Amino acid sequence: MSSPTLLILAAGMGSRYGGLKQMDPMGPNGESVLDYSVFDAIRAGFKRVVFIIRKDFADVFQAHVGARFTGKIEVAYAYQSLDDLPGGFSVPAGRTKPWGTSHAILAARDLVDGPFAVINADDFYGRDSYVRAADFFQQVPTNDGIDHYAMVGYQLENTLSDHGDVNRGICRSDERGYLSAVEEVVKIKRDDDGKSYGIYLDGERREVPAGSIVSMNFWAFHASFFSHLEEHFLRFLEKHGQEEKSECYIPTVVDELIRHQLADCAVLPTSSSWFGVTYPDDKPHVVANIQALITAGEYPAEL
Repeated sequence: MSSPTLLILAAGMGSRYGGLKQMDPMGPNGESVLDYSVFDAIRAGFKRVVFIIRKDFADVFQAHVGARFTGKIEVAYAYQSLDDLPGGFSVPAGRTKPWGTSHAILAARDLVDGPFAVINADDFYGRDSYVRAADFFQQVPTNDGIDHYAMVGYQLENTLSDHGDVNRGICRSDERGYLSAVEEVVKIKRDDDGKSYGIYLDGERREVPAGSIVSMNFWAFHASFFSHLEEHFLRFLEKHGQEEKSECYIPTVVDELIRHQLADCAVLPTSSSWFGVTYPDDKPHVVANIQALITAGEYPAEL
């Protein structure tokens, strides 16, 4: 099997964060979260990285981010564009943002023809997560008529921000450790009673149970996922294509594949700690956690 590719979703400008958080220094020598992600991927055996970005900041991104990996890993770029739509569809009046994480992955459909992992640019997933994904790709797929994918799962409590709400894919697993369902829940925040609440797909705000396993958008797919994604995105546009703010989420696609028995998705347990930078006030927490990992010998002081 060919070496896996790492797709990094980096098209967002970090509107809540207030800038290109993908470039913000977090390590002791100016390293960004992205630097640690690629470092972990390389030592787990990934040979190629594809950054999914927007053309309007491509030059600065390539100069300040992509150039740092020259000679260390093969680098390519895919561009998420608002008007990258199937024939017969057009951008509705008033819409200014692309169509979500599923749409972002589709931007790389002509650049990836083998196994690939997907991560967010602004999330720190930890070394073990990349090892688990790489190990998954080494397994010989079962020829049983369905596709086999995986995701790295984290406990909800370890993924919340103290400084604002977050969106999470809430997962349910069967007795084998495979996803039975996943639902994108938005605006999750811990309330004064210590419990977490979010808005579900039905529009209702209710409690998200403690201990829930969540998707942090660390997925392990094979190239077959692109055809599933194109079909799902077409149906999504038929239903929501004229809305200004609708988004097509990866967990929703995976959930549909599971329900129609077109694919299964293993939940990969990890010992890694997750942390991210959704809001400016999250940065000191991330900096402190990275320093603690360096002190523990998980990372060199300078990548």
